[in-house]
Amino acid sequence: MANITIGIAAFFLVAITISSVIESNIWWIRIWDFPRFMIACLALITFVCAIIFMSGPARWVVPLTMVAVMGWQAYRIFPYTPFAAKEVEFATLDAQDTDKQCFKILSFNVLQDNRNYQATIDMLEREDPDVILLMETDQKWIDAVAPAMEKYGFRETVPLDNLYGLAFYTRLNVTRSEVRYIADTGTPSIFVWMETRNGDAFHFIGLHPRPPMPGQDTEDRDGEIAIAAKLAAEENVPVLAMGDFNDVAWSKTSQTFKRIGGYVDPRIGRGFYATFPAYWPIFRWPLDHLFITPDVAITSIDVLENTGSDHLPVTAQFCIAPQLADRLNDTPEPADTEDRKDANEMIEKMVDKNTDS
Repeated sequence: MANITIGIAAFFLVAITISSVIESNIWWIRIWDFPRFMIACLALITFVCAIIFMSGPARWVVPLTMVAVMGWQAYRIFPYTPFAAKEVEFATLDAQDTDKQCFKILSFNVLQDNRNYQATIDMLEREDPDVILLMETDQKWIDAVAPAMEKYGFRETVPLDNLYGLAFYTRLNVTRSEVRYIADTGTPSIFVWMETRNGDAFHFIGLHPRPPMPGQDTEDRDGEIAIAAKLAAEENVPVLAMGDFNDVAWSKTSQTFKRIGGYVDPRIGRGFYATFPAYWPIFRWPLDHLFITPDVAITSIDVLENTGSDHLPVTAQFCIAPQLADRLNDTPEPADTEDRKDANEMIEKMVDKNTDS
């Protein structure tokens, strides 16, 4: 009986590990990009159980297979552990330069059905960020946080009841802003051109594409991410991209986004900075992202406490200080022909899907 039970568990772990390698937009394949740490933990448990309880050849075949599963999963998530080399070193500036060149951004998927508004308001007031991106905001959320947002001179809100509303607030000077519907008319993204207090220009991109789920494959998500990467690559000012990408940092789509956009990732070599699901501390994965071009310095990143959402808020302090950033940030991994081909295919699949529908 032990051989059968443990064998079924091992077969399942091997099957979903192999599935995650397949290049497909099908939702039940793409979801296995997310819980890689969880799969590795389950493989370790299966490994131990096989050694203790199995008999015959299976006692050695199953553990060896689980070692292969753990090795592959560890390989994929390794850059987002403290054991990898850092891609971005934290900057240190004096108070005067910090005030002029630096600013704090907070990105948070509030969970539309979460009605504990006060916990979020208290968190926002305590953190006092210069820039705020809220996602899953319906009109009730916009109205609830409005009094706390009065101190922000620029406010762009898109309240929706479909889980894809967004709200953007900043006290920095905004020279231009656009809400774009890249994939479909129900999924907005925001593009904002701003200036630091010192007058240095930069571009902020806020994304919240749709996730893989039953009845919803990843053509729209991947296409939206690819288009946003191309738009960032065309900019001649520093760029920051944040939001709930509904994708994990180690996926092929996120890595293509990173290379096409010319980004570096300050989480590499530091940890997962996992944000979802908020109620499973051990098995969270990094669903809420921040990427910067190499001319942006960063002084801190924090994942904050649970305020009732299924996501955790992310906050970071950035500085538009190209000379300093050049000393602290690695040169971005360049996009190659395969990356450009993949990005174009993502966009074509998104267009074809929406044309057919």
